[in-house]
Amino acid sequence: MSEESASSQGSPLKSEKGNTTISSAVVAQIAGIAAQEVESAQMGGGASAAVGGILQSVAGSVTGGTSGGNYSRGVSVEVGEEEAAVDLTMTADYGQSIPQITEAVRRNVINRVESLTGLRVTEVNIVVSDVQIPEEQPMLEQ
Repeated sequence: MSEESASSQGSPLKSEKGNTTISSAVVAQIAGIAAQEVESAQMGGGASAAVGGILQSVAGSVTGGTSGGNYSRGVSVEVGEEEAAVDLTMTADYGQSIPQITEAVRRNVINRVESLTGLRVTEVNIVVSDVQIPEEQPMLEQ
């Protein structure tokens, strides 16, 4: 009986008064922001991360406003009515444990997407396509 009542409650996105649909662009932005909250992880890979870092240093940090930045760079999502799957391409800092970084990114993305959207995240697949050498970071910012 408790199983029936749990399943009859359904998704927080569906109610007697209507349904809420969250676009894939919104989920991609949330996932991208969540991934970048993890230290030693940068979204995109190789040249994409380098160019993004240069553009961000030239334009300054985005702290709000209408532009919002390109938080979904390196993020691909599939969004259903109640579930989402996320694919990320990222760069890790050299010298850091890639399995530890990716697990931290995976946990943060799942937590943020589920808590902010009400969607259940079925998987977060991560491709680490490059490593960032710490000595190169200051050169990119000059």
